Amino acid sequence: MAATRYRRFLKLCEEWPVEETKRQRDLGVFLRQRVAHAFREGENTQIADPAACDQMYESLVRIHTNYYKNKYPRLKDTTFTGVTVEDCKMILATDILKQMEEMKKGTWKKLRERFYAKKSEEDSK
Repeated sequence: MAATRYRRFLKLCEEWPVEETKRQRDLGVFLRQRVAHAFREGENTQIADPAACDQMYESLVRIHTNYYKNKYPRLKDTTFTGVTVEDCKMILATDILKQMEEMKKGTWKKLRERFYAKKSEEDSK
């Protein structure tokens, strides 16, 4: 029975998209890592709690197939702020988040980082 569960999880991993804009924070990548960790021995892996494993799989399938989005359709694809899905995806991209973190830094902190970087480069020479 573990072989069947393993194959179902592999199929789900193949179907799950990977968003390149969310490096190190993508749910598809995290899912693949967890499946690889949970099924280290592949089809021969012994599952301690088959019921919990099946429940996890069913939950992931509902997320992947947009079960609740289809079950409870929304009138508009925006939030109360008026932000669209595309805008949210752009804002949550890793590069944009890094730029926002850089903007949050104060002037003194930026200068300190620049001088410490130069000093450590000079020390290494």
